[in-house]
Amino acid sequence: MFLLGTLVNGLLIIIGTLLGKLLNRIPEGMKVTVMHAIGLAVMVLGLQMGLKSDNFLIVILSLVFGAITGEMLKLEDKLNDLGGWLERKVGSNGKGSISEGFVTATLIFVIGAMAIIGALDSGIRGDHSVLYTKSIIDGFTALILTTTLGIGVIFSAVPVVLYEGLIALFATQIDQFVPKELMNQFIAEMTATGGVMIFAIGLNLTGIIKIKVANLLPGIVVTGMIVTILYYYHHMN
Repeated sequence: MFLLGTLVNGLLIIIGTLLGKLLNRIPEGMKVTVMHAIGLAVMVLGLQMGLKSDNFLIVILSLVFGAITGEMLKLEDKLNDLGGWLERKVGSNGKGSISEGFVTATLIFVIGAMAIIGALDSGIRGDHSVLYTKSIIDGFTALILTTTLGIGVIFSAVPVVLYEGLIALFATQIDQFVPKELMNQFIAEMTATGGVMIFAIGLNLTGIIKIKVANLLPGIVVTGMIVTILYYYHHMN
C-alpha cells in the first residue's frame, strides 16, 4: 500500500497533538521558554539543511522569485484565512490560536526533504521507512507545539497527507520521466531552500521577527525550474 507511510505520518501528528492537549496545563512562563527552545532547535535544523546546497546562488534566486510570486498570490494571507475559518468553525478555548497552530505546524511538517524523499520511496519502492522516521519526529513535534500553540496543530495532518499522498501517487511517473541525476540535484537544492524557510520558522517561533514563510513556498517550484534548466543546459553543451 503506497499510502501507508503517508497515513502513518498523519496519524502520529494527530496522536501527538492529542497528547500535547493533555499536557496543556504547563505554566505560561514554561511554555514561553519551551517555545523559544523549539525555535532555536528549528533554526539549527534549518541551518543544517541550508548548507547542503551545491550552488547557493540557486537557493538565493529561488527564494527571491519565490517571495515575489508568494507576495503576488498572497499565500500567507490565504493560509491564515483558512486557519481563521477553522478557528471559527471549531472555536478557540484561549489555549493558543488555532490559526497560528495550523499554519506553523503545516509549514514545519511540509517543508523539508524527508516529505518528498519519503513519499517517493513509498510510491516507487514501497519503502516507508523514511516516512515512518518522519512520522515519529512529527508526532513529538506536534506534541510540543500543541502545549504552546493549541489544538490547531491537529489540522496540519490534512495538508501533510494530501501533499505526501500526491507525491507518492505520481512517484512512478516521476521516476520514469525524471533522470536520477536531475532528481538528486533537485533534492539537494530543495533541501537547502527549504532549510532557509525552516530557519525563518525558527525565527518566528522565538519571536525575534515575523517572516511570511508561506509566501516563500513558491521558491521550491522555482528551485525545480532552475535546476532543470541548468541540468539540460549542461547536457547540451
